[in-house]
Amino acid sequence: MDNDRLPYLRDKVKKLPLDPGCYIMKDQAGIIIYIGKAKALKNRVSSYFRSVEKHTDKVYKMVESVYDFEYIVTASEFEALVLECSLIKEYSPKYNILLKDDKGYFYVKISKPPWSRITAEKQKLDDGATYLGPYTSSFVVGQTVDETNKIFSLPTCSRKFPQEFRKGRPCLNFHIKQCMGVCRGRITEEEYQQVIDSAVEFIKSGSTQAVDKLTAEMAAASENLEFEKAARLRDRINAINRITEHQQVIDTKADNQDIIGFAQSDHLTCAVVLKFRNQRLVDKDDYIIRDAGDLQQFRGEFITGYYSSHTDRPKIVSVDGEFDDMSMIEQFLTQQAGRKVTLHVPKRSESYQLTQMARNNAAQRLSHETERTGKEVAVLDELARLLGLKSTPVYIEAYDISNIGSDTMVAGMVVFENARPKKDAYKKFSIKTQFTPDDYACMREVLTRRFNRYFEEKETGRGFGKKPDLILLDGGKGHVGVIRPLLNEMGLGDIPVFGMVKDDKHKTRAIAEDGGEIAINSHRTAFTLVTKIQDEVHRFSITYSRSKHKATAFELSLTKVAGIGENRAKALFKHFKTVKAMKAATCEELSQAPGMTAKVAENLYNFLHDEE
Repeated sequence: MDNDRLPYLRDKVKKLPLDPGCYIMKDQAGIIIYIGKAKALKNRVSSYFRSVEKHTDKVYKMVESVYDFEYIVTASEFEALVLECSLIKEYSPKYNILLKDDKGYFYVKISKPPWSRITAEKQKLDDGATYLGPYTSSFVVGQTVDETNKIFSLPTCSRKFPQEFRKGRPCLNFHIKQCMGVCRGRITEEEYQQVIDSAVEFIKSGSTQAVDKLTAEMAAASENLEFEKAARLRDRINAINRITEHQQVIDTKADNQDIIGFAQSDHLTCAVVLKFRNQRLVDKDDYIIRDAGDLQQFRGEFITGYYSSHTDRPKIVSVDGEFDDMSMIEQFLTQQAGRKVTLHVPKRSESYQLTQMARNNAAQRLSHETERTGKEVAVLDELARLLGLKSTPVYIEAYDISNIGSDTMVAGMVVFENARPKKDAYKKFSIKTQFTPDDYACMREVLTRRFNRYFEEKETGRGFGKKPDLILLDGGKGHVGVIRPLLNEMGLGDIPVFGMVKDDKHKTRAIAEDGGEIAINSHRTAFTLVTKIQDEVHRFSITYSRSKHKATAFELSLTKVAGIGENRAKALFKHFKTVKAMKAATCEELSQAPGMTAKVAENLYNFLHDEE
């Protein structure tokens, strides 16, 4: 690390007390770059200046910039938490998680008649349009506009009316009955304005009053024998009811509750906050944070920072997983709100389903920042949680031993990157040091060779020079028990290792660890991915084993040819690579192989083609 102040900082740490408090990191210019709290100042601060190479990128860069630090002793860890939040708000250090409540105002815009459009806008302009608002939630405004346009079949395209009447076919929205087809020129300006008025009334008064009014209009149209108009009104009523039914899915029994879910990918973490008020989803916040580190620790940091900068604090905060200092953070939120705030991690029921919804939203949001789909982010996130990993396993290696007798003991290594097979990284291993079938010994040999190559090539960061985020072995805890000590010996104990256990029908059943098994059947997406990995590594290794067995058998058959012994047979295979290439060679090409003569080549040619 390029920080010549480390000796000074380590010496200064020795003088710190073991009391709770806050520590303040500064750069050479005296600018505060990080503020943290600690249960024991000496222990916490010293952790920054030892084993610096093991820090996350964010912490490593922060420590590299530290020139000096100060500290403030407090009477309790809770007081340290309160002080930390206050100091972060005052100084906004660059390496702290800063979540600002910077929501602007949003409006529903109804453009000037005739042929008005309803859109969501961030600014209120002096353009003669009608604006409803302001609203503080872009989510609510966007949802309202989208629902209104669908219910009343209003156009959302870029066509200009009446200039573009009958100048092209109606778009897809017309054919799927999400637009009335104004572009056809069959709707009068008066009829269209009546629909706009109803839509605005719907936005202002809500679904119940809108349905009542539309029902009365439908009845009147029927009495006047205006059946087409009555049918259109009926369709609008049905559309409102469908939207309302859909919204019920995301209703909650809690009047005042926030749901928080997280997803991680590579160096990015996404946090999503779903806000329920009066039993309805009214808002959604999402944040992308780089180098957040361990999720269990980050959850607490996020919640503390979020509610320090947001004044709207609910009665209940439901989170998708456990985190450090939960009871203390609950006490902090209660103090900030001036009333009881409950923090909890639901394990079942409606609140649990809502945390999964928040987590899925986080995965989807994260997918926009990466090359992965929302499903791929979600499955790797679920696998990390299931296995208790500190970070998402983006680069996964899986190994399987296959043998058909002692002559063809081989291993296959497959790679899944971003939950997808990375076939150009697959590797084949012939067992070299083991002469009798022993899966444990073979697996140890393969992993030893693989990571010896890692140390030779790690500067490249490619192929064997890339360190996996997770190793999966086709086998139970016995395989794990052999490989974990090996990786520890090689200084690679930070790589997680698990086994993939099959049932008596050769189907994936569980994940094996040192102390037992983790059932994965109930975790559908993670189960599907692990099964896919296990099936792929088995297919790859058994295919290699069979081809090698076939080649070995053919190699032995070559010794029947006059002039060809074991050494010459091996040399031929090394030269031609495959049986197919050898059979396709002419007699002259055979004679040019290492160690061959014209006479032996002729004997071999006749042997190869006599077998056809």
